[in-house]
Amino acid sequence: MFNGMLPRMDSKSILGYLAVFASAFCFYMSTVVIKWSAMAGLHIRTSMFTLSRFSLGFIVVCIIIALGSHKIRVVKKRFLVGRALLNTIAAFCFFKGVAEASVAQANILNMTFPLFIAVFSWFFFKSQRDLGTVAIVLVAFAGVYMILMPSDTHFSLGALWGLASGIFAAFAIIVLNMARQDHDTLTILFFMFGLGGIIVFSLFFHEMQLPTPLEMKYLFWCSAISIIGQFLLTQGFKYVTAIEGGIIASTRIFLAAILGPFLVMDPALSWAGWVGAFLIFTGNVLLTVKKVRKFAVSSSTAPASCQVVTKAR
Repeated sequence: MFNGMLPRMDSKSILGYLAVFASAFCFYMSTVVIKWSAMAGLHIRTSMFTLSRFSLGFIVVCIIIALGSHKIRVVKKRFLVGRALLNTIAAFCFFKGVAEASVAQANILNMTFPLFIAVFSWFFFKSQRDLGTVAIVLVAFAGVYMILMPSDTHFSLGALWGLASGIFAAFAIIVLNMARQDHDTLTILFFMFGLGGIIVFSLFFHEMQLPTPLEMKYLFWCSAISIIGQFLLTQGFKYVTAIEGGIIASTRIFLAAILGPFLVMDPALSWAGWVGAFLIFTGNVLLTVKKVRKFAVSSSTAPASCQVVTKAR
């Protein structure tokens, strides 16, 4: 029953666990930097943080492409553009949630994207419909309610930005899976960072300004830490199973809940908040387990010729 969930202790697996956990920590710390800038008395707009992330990411990807003599090959442009657009909206909403609500709320609600993937898949893909998934999602959404409406019944409108980031991230990942059928990782990242930067700059041109040296420091570290996290996540998943990676990546929920009061003076989660965080985490884990097991069953029952094609992709 728990096959694939018990930790392996060989050196590569341990490095994989550490890399995925470090990526979760990096993603959290990139949002901490945003809050630190506000605590330092700076008023850096969300659009500037978003543009900085995409710009630095684009530079890094271009350097990797140039060093490896990689060629950008576009097959289905609509998926590349869709991925870039949805990821840009998700990133902006996430950073806006950090600015408008607590770092803990924004991170926890951002991690609801697996739940929304399950919801959207129910409507768009008939093969994804089963009652077990519905039950898991409903219980996890009770956790979302507890995060949005803590025990003191104080509702934070800013927290809705975090929830919106989870919704758009879910759409972005669904489109990413479509884009991966015909495009390699560097091509997807090239369009994602490049078009993302252009979209942010165009929509928020009136907010663009040259940052001061101090503002530049916060912009750089927020972007750099996030990109390092993406690199660690990509590398880590080479050595861990999907179930292991999904569970470890979801620990960002608890990192945000535990470290928030110490690093950015976030209010401590109420008992309802802790229950909500646990329900969202559990929902993510169970959905990951169901998805992996369903894929394993379908792969084992597929004809040999189909399995060869699947592996070739």
